[in-house]
Amino acid sequence: MNKKKRKMLIRIIIAAVLLVVLHFLKTDGWVRFVLYLIPYLIVGYDILFKAGKNILNHQVFDECFLMTVATIGAIALALISKSGDYTEAVAVMLFYQTGELFQSYAVGKSRRNITDLMDIRPDYANLEEDGQVQKVDPDEVEVGSIILVSPGEKIPIDGVIVEGSSYLNTSALTGESVPRSVREGDEVISGCINTSGLLRIRTTKEFGESTASRILDLVENASSRKSRSENFITKFAKYYTPAVCYSALALAVIPPLVSGLVLGTGFPWGTWIYRALTFLVISCPCALVISIPLSFFAGLGGASQEGVLIKGSNYLEALSKTRTVAFDKTGTMTQGVFRVSGVHHSIYPDEELLRLAAAAESYSSHPISKSLREAYLSLAGGEGTSPEDLISGDQVTDVEEISGHGVIATFEGKRIACGNSRLMTRVGAEPMDCHDTGTLVHVAVDGRYAGHILISDQLKPNAAEAVQALKKRGVSRTVMLTGDSAEVGEHVAAQLGIDEVRTELLPENKVEEIERLLSEEASASGGKFKVAFVGDGINDAPVLSRADVGIAMGALGSDAAIEAADVVLMDDDPLKISKAIGIARKCMRIVYENIVFAIGVKLICLLLGALGIAGMWLAIFADVGVMVIAVLNAIRALFVKNV
Repeated sequence: MNKKKRKMLIRIIIAAVLLVVLHFLKTDGWVRFVLYLIPYLIVGYDILFKAGKNILNHQVFDECFLMTVATIGAIALALISKSGDYTEAVAVMLFYQTGELFQSYAVGKSRRNITDLMDIRPDYANLEEDGQVQKVDPDEVEVGSIILVSPGEKIPIDGVIVEGSSYLNTSALTGESVPRSVREGDEVISGCINTSGLLRIRTTKEFGESTASRILDLVENASSRKSRSENFITKFAKYYTPAVCYSALALAVIPPLVSGLVLGTGFPWGTWIYRALTFLVISCPCALVISIPLSFFAGLGGASQEGVLIKGSNYLEALSKTRTVAFDKTGTMTQGVFRVSGVHHSIYPDEELLRLAAAAESYSSHPISKSLREAYLSLAGGEGTSPEDLISGDQVTDVEEISGHGVIATFEGKRIACGNSRLMTRVGAEPMDCHDTGTLVHVAVDGRYAGHILISDQLKPNAAEAVQALKKRGVSRTVMLTGDSAEVGEHVAAQLGIDEVRTELLPENKVEEIERLLSEEASASGGKFKVAFVGDGINDAPVLSRADVGIAMGALGSDAAIEAADVVLMDDDPLKISKAIGIARKCMRIVYENIVFAIGVKLICLLLGALGIAGMWLAIFADVGVMVIAVLNAIRALFVKNV
């Protein structure tokens, strides 16, 4: 407990003890008033100060104003009636501050839990310069520097291992407890914990652009993107508080005037002013104003614990309404680890066709390009040698990468085209079909068809289970959008149990398909339900941006994913898609529970207070009690392990 909370707790205890002592102490008149004023000011002076300050700043209607008017009014009534009953006024302030302390503690606990879950920001970096190692602020490390990470230390900055091997604990980023094996040449990201060997790492980014910093910035700024429910509560409180203040004023003035001037039965000011003050205490909207943002905050924190980063409560709300999910194929539902499984119809020896294809693809970072290079290396027996060395010393020139088609490049005086059937048509070559299922990479040399290479991809272990999990969550439509051939796309979709598949799509075609799905869903549900797209976050950025909810799969360390997507899954497990939807729905369920509960209890108690059935003690429950229950309910959104 911090100093401020400890001080408040001491004030509450002192005021409570004084209130109990004064209850048994026989006093009256001004002495009794002054004695009761002591615990009242001890526990409530800051509320009075805030109310006065807000009035001077023309921000009158808030909970501090309501509590100030209600308690001072109760004291004034006790003075005027000479009843000496100041207990209610002090008790109202005491219980209100107790509720505020509890709420502050709950929010603090929620924040601490989230901070612990996202405890990935490193405090220092071990910078190696001229054979010397010094501990520096990560901000001071430049790109290309060498840093050392010992066992037990966090990796401070993204980079590439230049020496050493180890296992990394990525649980703070992904929510997964299984260590990740890394060795020389592997890329590593900040926020992971080195668990075994010493690592020498060459940094590839500045600290501010590293994964840990980007993720923390994303989580910290998530609360700035408000959902419709949060905006509703903000607007509700804006109009609700003045409305109840004027209603309380009317309740205090109109009935006595009617009683005295119309009915001629006297002016019962005391009775109706007391009811109006009770009405004010009951009406305090802090249960809603506090619990709804806290519910979203806890939901976002609980999701981050599971390796699901949601960029704002608006996306969390949209995710909870998702009924249609569209998937990219490669790297999303498949492993994206391609292997050459055959060379067919080649006019060259298999090794030569692979050499030409690897040369054309030598500058591409696409997984298929990597598989071609690896296949050639394997055949050529050049393990540990770069593909460029094996391809000959001649430089590959005039490289032209055509999105959705393939690559054309000049190598050894030949113009080599390497890609899909559309590229073959483009260069005037006639592609040949293949009876095996897989991705075909056609090769043409100087406009003449030279053969094709069959490449196979493997499904992710949990991909089919993930699709079934989504259907159990109530997702009624699953669609695969892929640039692969119809045969490959339909084969994968059938294996996964996906309802529909759209194949041979260029990037712009995927956007068109998403827009069609959005239009169909809007027509079918009247805008009630949403469409999510799940992609790898790099090639699918336009589609991720266009969908109601863009979900980046396997996006650990991917800048493109973090920028384009609304939801970032910090590992590549497809089951996390269903998990994310489940977390969002639990959070929204809690939000709606709090809205209905708080407003329902308030309305009932307001009616009882106006009729004189409810007194100050019920008002305290309607204010503090409802707030405590709503806050406790909100904290449930933080616990999502078994969602």
